[in-house]
Amino acid sequence: MSSTSSPPSARKLSRPVRRAVLVVHVVASAGWLGLTLGLLALAVTAAATGSAVTVEASVRAMKLFADWLLLPVAFVTLVSGLVLALGTQWGLARHRWVYVKFWLTLATTTATAFALRPGLGSTVSAVAAGGPLPDATGLMMGPIVSLSAYVFMTVISVLKPWGLTRRGRRLRAGTARSRSARPEPGRPARQNA
Repeated sequence: MSSTSSPPSARKLSRPVRRAVLVVHVVASAGWLGLTLGLLALAVTAAATGSAVTVEASVRAMKLFADWLLLPVAFVTLVSGLVLALGTQWGLARHRWVYVKFWLTLATTTATAFALRPGLGSTVSAVAAGGPLPDATGLMMGPIVSLSAYVFMTVISVLKPWGLTRRGRRLRAGTARSRSARPEPGRPARQNA
């Protein structure tokens, strides 16, 4: 195990495993962002068209994406992010940007499961029964909010702002103390007076 700024008890991912999980995380995150852009395009199409056939096709496609792709991609993003956070020096609660990303990912995954999917189900039912699009603005708001969250998470992943959390500062101070207490090779241990 390397002597990084992590606590000695933490298990870190090997470099090949870390890289593989990172690739999975980036691909899943990019897929989630792309799916959300697709949902937004379909929602705008449904809201802007005068054709009942196009409205129904758009909301049915949205439901298909939500039912078969969004949740699996969201879960892969969430799980791979957790593995990276817990298996690398970043930690889950050491850096504010990681902590914010975790909670935003959890919130958007939950919103997808319990708000977006059921809302699309009722929209498809209403349109398939021959009614008009129930709420065009509401149909677009889910993808707009999600897209905003994903872009924000991408930005903070690149910039890594805000520094350490209180826990991160405490862990870093503890690691620094344990390093200074260890003697360097070839030097005697420091005596406290």
